[in-house]
Amino acid sequence: MSTTLETPISSVESNRRRSNALKSLGVVSVGDALTYYPFRVTDPVPAKALREAKIGEKMAFAAHVRDVRVFPMARRGFRLITDVDDGDFAQNRRQSASMASLVFFSYRKSYVDWIQRRLRPGALLVVAGEPSVYNDRLQFTHPDLLTVDPAAERTEDERAEWDDGFGESGGIDGSNGTADFAGNSAGANTYAGNLKYDAESIPEALRHVCRPRPVYHANSRISSEHIHESIEKCMDALCGDEYAAARAASAMQQDGAPDAQNGESDLPQADREARTEALAVAVPDIMPERFRAEHGLMHRAEAFMAIHDPQDRRRFDEALRTLRYEEALVCQTALVQSRDSSRKAKATACAGTRLKDDFVASLPFTLTDGQQRVIDDISSDMARDYPMQRLLQGEVGSGKTVVAVAAMMQAVGSGKQAVLVAPTQVLAEQHYESICGMVDRMRDAAQSGESNEKTTHNGTVDKGGQVDAGDGTASQDGGQPADIPVLLLTGGMRLAVRRRVLAAAASGKPCIVVATHAAFSKTFQAPNLALAVIDEQHRFGVEQRESLNGKGSTAPHLLVMTATPIPRTAAMTWFGDLDISWLTELPGGRKPIRTFIVPEENGSLMAEMFGLIRHRIDAGERAYVVCPRIDASSEDADTADGADDAEVGSAFDDMYDLGEDDAQREQKPPLHAVAEIAERLRSLPQFAGIRIATLTGRDDDATKAQVMADFESGKTPVLVATTVIEVGVDVAQASCMVIFDADRYGLSQLHQLRGRVGRGGTESGAFLISRAPEGSDAAKRLEVISGTLDGAEIAQADLEFRGAGDVLGDAQSGGKSGLKLLRVVKDVKIIEDARAEALKLVAEDSALQDYVQLAGAVLDFTRGNETFLTSN
Repeated sequence: MSTTLETPISSVESNRRRSNALKSLGVVSVGDALTYYPFRVTDPVPAKALREAKIGEKMAFAAHVRDVRVFPMARRGFRLITDVDDGDFAQNRRQSASMASLVFFSYRKSYVDWIQRRLRPGALLVVAGEPSVYNDRLQFTHPDLLTVDPAAERTEDERAEWDDGFGESGGIDGSNGTADFAGNSAGANTYAGNLKYDAESIPEALRHVCRPRPVYHANSRISSEHIHESIEKCMDALCGDEYAAARAASAMQQDGAPDAQNGESDLPQADREARTEALAVAVPDIMPERFRAEHGLMHRAEAFMAIHDPQDRRRFDEALRTLRYEEALVCQTALVQSRDSSRKAKATACAGTRLKDDFVASLPFTLTDGQQRVIDDISSDMARDYPMQRLLQGEVGSGKTVVAVAAMMQAVGSGKQAVLVAPTQVLAEQHYESICGMVDRMRDAAQSGESNEKTTHNGTVDKGGQVDAGDGTASQDGGQPADIPVLLLTGGMRLAVRRRVLAAAASGKPCIVVATHAAFSKTFQAPNLALAVIDEQHRFGVEQRESLNGKGSTAPHLLVMTATPIPRTAAMTWFGDLDISWLTELPGGRKPIRTFIVPEENGSLMAEMFGLIRHRIDAGERAYVVCPRIDASSEDADTADGADDAEVGSAFDDMYDLGEDDAQREQKPPLHAVAEIAERLRSLPQFAGIRIATLTGRDDDATKAQVMADFESGKTPVLVATTVIEVGVDVAQASCMVIFDADRYGLSQLHQLRGRVGRGGTESGAFLISRAPEGSDAAKRLEVISGTLDGAEIAQADLEFRGAGDVLGDAQSGGKSGLKLLRVVKDVKIIEDARAEALKLVAEDSALQDYVQLAGAVLDFTRGNETFLTSN
């Protein structure tokens, strides 16, 4: 059976443990393996004699084993020490011989025994590693090593040619790959029982360890080297039987050739070319040939070879560039097709603006010019009979929620339904309470017939408002007006309550629905749906957004919002299927928030910070203290808010999906909890006589309302809370924000949190309490957030640290992005080029009938059928 990109990985990788480990990384098929890209390539390792070693600089050398010793360690485990000398190798480099120790540690006796069998006295090795010094002896700890067939020493000619092979010879024979060095070479002799030599000659082994090697994201179940070996197997399998036969014949020819013993045969390069040609048959190119030629790009098969079997860094970088262009073209073509398709769809025109105007008139503050302009643009879009598709970007506190509610009021005022989708249950509840408060204010204004006095000190709306009566519908005792019902739909609701909300929406009665991911389920139907508002758009993919199109009789108007904008040029290119609006103007009276990084181990600085906060409290101000956990027994986040698993995961992606592997996370200290910090603050002399309250997602609605009322009134001027205060909380007197474990949050969430203070026109400060080591990535992230209030700059840094959020896929953010190589910020030029080509292709042939491979890639990408991995 011939191998294709759809062939299961288990059909190629016979090692079941390795196959299962690859599946845990999302590598299910051969195509997945080829698109599991390395995130970097190692530098070439120079071949040196031991006398030429420099501490801390990697090197490779050939040596003989002189002695092997195994010692039990004090607690448990074993230490193996091998003495080697490089006499012959050093002589060839005109150096005197020297000795070094190779050291291995392991808790497993089986591993130590296996190493000991390979390193028997007299064995010939090629070693690569980083030298250090211990007891005045050069030492290599856990180096890479290859055992070499001693027949390699049979001629003086071969001994004279011990070099790294990384020059004009073109590197190691790609046909042998790394799989053969794992002990699978059929031609290698055996020793020490059933063990096989890793290489047949020293030049061959040196070329392997000295060449640049791709490094993959790995885990505890499979190493980067083993991932590389499996990908090599996949490429060989794709090349087919004819290539395998030709390679075997080439190997026989090489064995008999005069130059085969000195490593200078040009056969490896010829073999690489043959392999690339064979691979190109099984891996057709996606990009049009005209586009590739214009930008100097490789064929897809050639790029796979250069990135998974790199011969030098230049070719590796060229392959990366090619594959980034491929991703950009697929993505941009999908966006262009989506834009064109949406403009052909029919939508319900929402021309009724009286309810929207009444809502604006009832607000207790004056809209900024930017808010009024965006509301007018959205109003005009919704009056058309084809779907609005608009992206609204705005800084924290710029009033995006007010704009969204005005749009929903226009939909309801036109006799239709509107839905607002938030990524987590906590945020959905915050929006629900805020909208209920706005509706109550409208009712009161209508009943009193008097306009509320306008203020300009604040550009957002107080939270509060009517809490859900328990069934997701309007409260019957002084709740929302009966003609503007506001419904709450989340995955954590009781089944009976959920059914009542679904029934109310399915009735088609004009209403506003605030929902989580539950709005994308098949059970949610809204036949009169005219407007869909998506909050924090980067948490949702196009497939999820488009699932709302089937909820009503026509396609709804779409408004997506984000508080973490990417740079303007990238946004204009990236969100090509959307019109874009920016809210850059903050409400009048707001002063810049000063941000300070406070190392937690610095006791004097912590005491000074608490003293400053007490001074501000005595002046009548308030302070938030944020912790990531509720109590010591809870999970590493505020997950006790009734949210379902999907919502909990998305709620804290920003906090924890920062690119570290599991081992790094395990080494971090436990997160601080609300209960712990509240008790700690009560014991401090700086807060003597000060009442301290707590707020978490575990608290019921009545408790939350009472805690916030006491905090706003000053009865409890210090509020220790989880991230439930991230959105929708607006206390003008709040001027201090303390965030514990700030190094464990994403930049975007830190920017959101500190936006909760400084809303009353007073000098405000955010204190980021950190336990991150100096110079670490976490410390660098905090330096970014402390140095700027510019949301676009913060977003750019967040993208560079964590990876781009998903645009077309069903993934959420960061390391789960559907974009494997393309970088939204750095690759703007690539995206622009791809955008221009996509516009041209779709204009010529909207169905891409002449570009079958591109059409298939676009379809797969849009549907979210790819496994979402990252290497940026």
